[in-house]
Amino acid sequence: MSSHFDRLLEFYQAGPVPWDKTDPPPEVLAFVPTLPIGRALDLGCGLGRASLYLARLGWQVDGVDFIPQAITEATNRARQAGLDNVHLHRGSVTQLDFLRGPYSFALDVGCVHSFTSDELQAYHRELLRLLEPGASYLLFAHLNSVEPEPETRRWLEEADLRRIFAEGFTLERVEYGQTQVGDQAPWRSAWFWYKRI
Repeated sequence: MSSHFDRLLEFYQAGPVPWDKTDPPPEVLAFVPTLPIGRALDLGCGLGRASLYLARLGWQVDGVDFIPQAITEATNRARQAGLDNVHLHRGSVTQLDFLRGPYSFALDVGCVHSFTSDELQAYHRELLRLLEPGASYLLFAHLNSVEPEPETRRWLEEADLRRIFAEGFTLERVEYGQTQVGDQAPWRSAWFWYKRI
C-alpha cells in the first residue's frame, strides 16, 4: 500500500477529517448550477459531500475513493438521503476500468495533488477515456512552491499538470490561493477549470 493511502487512512481513523463538511466548496456551488445536468464523476469523493450535492440536483453520479471507510460512510449518507442516483466505488482514480463513460462533468477536490508524474499520466488517460467532448473538469489542488525548498512537503507541480493536460483539454481559468489546515503553515493551492476537447 502507498504511503499516501496509509496517511489518509490514519486521518479517517483518528477522528473527524477536515473535509467532512455538509456542502462542497463555494467554487463547486457556484460552477455546477451553470452546467446542464448529466453524468458526473467525483474523483476522490471522500465522504461524499460533492457526490450527494450533485445527486440532489438530479445528476447521475459515480464517486470513487480508495479509502474503504470513506466509501462505507458516503454510501450510508446517500442511503439516508434517499438518493438512488449516486453510486460510490472503492478504487483508485488512476485505474477506473470498472467505469464506462461518457461523463459530462468530472470533479476532483484535493485528490490529484498527491500523485507522482506516472500516476498523473494514468489519471489523465482515464479522464480522456471517460469524459465526452465538451465535458467540464474542475480541479482543486495543492501546489508546490514556485521555488520549493528541499524540506517543503511535496504537492503537485503545476507545470506537470499543464503539460499533461494540454492533450485533450483546454484550460479555461485558474484561481490561485492558499490553503491552511489547523495550525499548519499555509501552502499554495489553485482551482483549475478545464474543458474536454
